[in-house]
Amino acid sequence: MRKNPSYWSHAIKILSKKDKVLKNLIIKYDDKYLTTREDIFYSLCKSIIGQQISVSAANSVFNKFQSKVKKINPSRVSKFSISQLKSCGLTRQKALGIKELSIKFVKKEFNPKLINKMNDEEAIEYLSTLRQIGRWSAEMILLFTYNRSNIWPLQDIGLLRAISNNYKKKYFPPKSFLKKLYKKFTPYCSVATWYLWRSIDDEPIQY
Repeated sequence: MRKNPSYWSHAIKILSKKDKVLKNLIIKYDDKYLTTREDIFYSLCKSIIGQQISVSAANSVFNKFQSKVKKINPSRVSKFSISQLKSCGLTRQKALGIKELSIKFVKKEFNPKLINKMNDEEAIEYLSTLRQIGRWSAEMILLFTYNRSNIWPLQDIGLLRAISNNYKKKYFPPKSFLKKLYKKFTPYCSVATWYLWRSIDDEPIQY
């Protein structure tokens, strides 16, 4: 993993001035930063596994998956059958998604380099052409793999809970309030999201 994104230091200064809640979180969690593995296939596999289950459950399944395939790359993963992938604790749909993903990478039917030339919405649309990759998974890839600065993943339950807890709002937070925060945090919503996540899970999330 590389060092924190180039915009990080400036972003935390701006956000600290704009928002007292974030200022306190930034001071409290100053030990780590957003990083990237720069390995989109690995991150896509992890995001598929993590869909609609708890962080602890996702980590358990991912560890079994990693132990089974040994090396997480398209060529290696494509050699495993659906039943072998399911034996790691994957649902059939997730196993199909990972299997198809590996084949598309091997056959070069998906080109991750194109994402660098796209804006956030274009990239989300392109990533969503992959099986089992919807908006949430695409946003996780843009945030964690590409370190895009302004991702605001409002389908993420953890983020919504963190907003409710930190801003003393009901769960789910009102859409008008979420929109207000988005405007306040832009163009550094990714940074705000990362610190809000830290407030409910001391171990930084990494896809």
